[in-house]
Amino acid sequence: MCFEHQQNFIKSEGSTVARPGILMKDSNRGFTLIELLITIAIVGILASVAMPLFQMHIIRSKLTEAENAMANVKSAVSTFRQDTETWPTCPTVNEIRNSLGVGLGSIDRISQISIDANGIITATINNIHPTVDGQDLILRPTLSMDGSISWIWDCSPGFPTHLKPRG
Repeated sequence: MCFEHQQNFIKSEGSTVARPGILMKDSNRGFTLIELLITIAIVGILASVAMPLFQMHIIRSKLTEAENAMANVKSAVSTFRQDTETWPTCPTVNEIRNSLGVGLGSIDRISQISIDANGIITATINNIHPTVDGQDLILRPTLSMDGSISWIWDCSPGFPTHLKPRG
């Protein structure tokens, strides 16, 4: 830089004066308060949108535990039906364990499970979320002409429809 230009720039604290009366902003100062507030507001809005979706996925994953336990019972009921041509009647968890050999002791998501004389498996949901706790998940069997069994998911009347199992 030549001597003429050096005289036109005078350093002062926090800024550089190019000509008398005109300030050039220092680029090392960081973010302004308004920039930080806008960033915090955007993060807050995104979090408020994401939290309900995250909560819904947590509920669905916990319901999957109950559905998997019921699928184990369903397999045992299908096998029992094909072997004996009758449906097992098991009104309690202990009878399901003893009659069908299905272990359900470690399932915390089901408070009660039963199988009626028509092969319908009913499980009462527990420890998931207040919207589904105390509600029933139901598996209904349907016999085909060829002897195969298909299963249809159902639920108690107060069960949220968007959480009902598919398939």
